Amino acid sequence: MPRQDHLGTPRPHHPAPPAPAPTPARPRTPEAVRARAHTALTRARARTLGLTDCLDEAELMAQHSPLMSPLAWDLAHVGNQEEIWLLRGAGGRPPLRPDLDAVYDAFRTPRADRPALPMLPPDQARAYVGEVRERALDVLAGVPLEGPRLFDGGFVFGMVAQHEQQHDETMLATHQLRRGPAVLADPPPPAADPAGLPAEVLVPEGPSTMGTDDDPWALDNERPAHRLRLPAFWLDSAPVTCGAYRQFVEDGGYRDARWWHPDGWAQVQRTGMQAPLFWRQEGGGWLRRRFGRVEPVPDGQPVLHVSWYEADAYARWAGRRLPTEAEWEKAARHDPATGRDLRYPWGDAEPGAEHANLGQRHLQPAPAGAYPAGRAPCGAGQLLGDVWEWTSSDFAPYPGFESFPYREYSQVFFGAGSGPEGYKVLRGGSFGTDPVACRATFRNWDHPVRRQIFAGFRTCRSAGAA
Repeated sequence: MPRQDHLGTPRPHHPAPPAPAPTPARPRTPEAVRARAHTALTRARARTLGLTDCLDEAELMAQHSPLMSPLAWDLAHVGNQEEIWLLRGAGGRPPLRPDLDAVYDAFRTPRADRPALPMLPPDQARAYVGEVRERALDVLAGVPLEGPRLFDGGFVFGMVAQHEQQHDETMLATHQLRRGPAVLADPPPPAADPAGLPAEVLVPEGPSTMGTDDDPWALDNERPAHRLRLPAFWLDSAPVTCGAYRQFVEDGGYRDARWWHPDGWAQVQRTGMQAPLFWRQEGGGWLRRRFGRVEPVPDGQPVLHVSWYEADAYARWAGRRLPTEAEWEKAARHDPATGRDLRYPWGDAEPGAEHANLGQRHLQPAPAGAYPAGRAPCGAGQLLGDVWEWTSSDFAPYPGFESFPYREYSQVFFGAGSGPEGYKVLRGGSFGTDPVACRATFRNWDHPVRRQIFAGFRTCRSAGAA
């Protein structure tokens, strides 16, 4: 199942007490950790309510696509997970609503079957998540934020905040799939001047670090940090745009099996897809549907709502390839001038509005060439935000991986089949990804057939390749 659905989803399985974590490189006081956790939880809840308060009960209880849960299910699910991990787990408090555990266990019931569950109606769900939050903040105020790994650096609070924000992104995707008038605010993204932006940038050969050991809120699949040495390669300076992708479409890309992985070509034949999801041709031009609005496809924006198979086919057609996730991460965080590997492409400072299109600030990608302040040392831009970027890599553990805080967080998804049933890694986050769940080491994954997610891509070529 997709990354955003399972995050923190299953009930804890009472693992053995975790070993203490090593001291992070960056100092942090308990007061600062509590403040950070409080802010992250509060921001996530405000977004959750904003995505649900704008619709009536019938729309919240409806299933807008079999790929997605009813929005009312997501609303109560984030509260149920918060109760399990923060009230019962971190706080050691008795269950508040144990009867809801089975209803909101994502591993127990596939998304397509969730409308049949005895879900809380929206008003009851809001009351439940509000009561859980009040008690969770009381736990946060008193629990030690050091010692066992679950508490150290406020990890469990960061995990819950990331979980809610990732469900918020899933809920935003449900808004895109629903039919009906626009209900979400839509400020335009900043403009860009791509005139001086090179088509590609060189990432030189040499060592770099992949993953992290010192980010207290990093998740188990981001660990441990390990050194790699990659050959030099050329990387697109920005994600592939709608205009570039339209050339592939109009060149007959969806009618030519040469460009497609066999499983991708089977998907084309089975579904009859001819362009990215939500595109349609009309009057000699292309239109797209976006959150209840129909508008011309903007040539300068990164293409989105494409599957891994579509991204791979475009790259082949263009005489290029998708980067591995190791190549992507090196481009996003390695500074060859200092030898450091950064937390974000621009450095270690938290993301600001000048750096990246994150946090549902806008409801579409910014044009290629936007956010010059967010460019990586290699010169590539928009590596965080705008669109999730497909890589060529299968989702697999790093050397020395240890499952934490439970196997179902990541481990059960490693090597989970091949072809349409396997998982490909996405990197970078989208306009719908909150900064708390977006960093240069963060790993997302999904089935290669998925198109409803806010995914695009960029291509690369090995240095010396024509």
